[in-house]
Amino acid sequence: MDAANVSEAADADGGPRLRTPRLLLRRWRAEDLEPFAALNADPEVMEHFPAPLSRAASAEEIDAIEGDFRAHGVGFWAVELPGEAPLIGFVGLRPVPPQLPFAPAVEVGWRLARPYWKRGLAAEGASAAIDYGFGPLDLSDIVAYTAARNERSRRLMERLGMTRRDREDFLYPGLPSGHQLAPHVLYRLRRAPA
Repeated sequence: MDAANVSEAADADGGPRLRTPRLLLRRWRAEDLEPFAALNADPEVMEHFPAPLSRAASAEEIDAIEGDFRAHGVGFWAVELPGEAPLIGFVGLRPVPPQLPFAPAVEVGWRLARPYWKRGLAAEGASAAIDYGFGPLDLSDIVAYTAARNERSRRLMERLGMTRRDREDFLYPGLPSGHQLAPHVLYRLRRAPA
């Protein structure tokens, strides 16, 4: 996506929000919990995670995301599809957990409800987040990672121009080494020279 197709504004709390041709990436609201909990309870959406999330765990995830915004000025934005749905998932940037072998780094991530798959929405939102990371945040590179078996996310990472560094593949901490989701792949995107 061309950065010219993305506009930046501020939410009511002064935090950044992004608008793309079809999406609004914004901070979280109380009314986002129910649709977020519904998508996190969908086994197909959560196929590459250890388990679907409960409503309480979804609320904790929103709190953690908002904590990222407060601590780092960036996080996973709530994704709104204006005129169609007030919340379809999240897309954004966040610092990777410190226990990951490639930390410190900033990741681009996404999770959308199933009815919004295969429409290019995750790519549109992730491209806007990457543009924001390389623009106003002045990041030199951005990473993305997923379970090795998550072909959909891996294809999106490649469409975003990210490159896999197989020497940086890793076993996700906290999962037993024999767990089917433990093997993870890492992709990177470096900012183009000025």
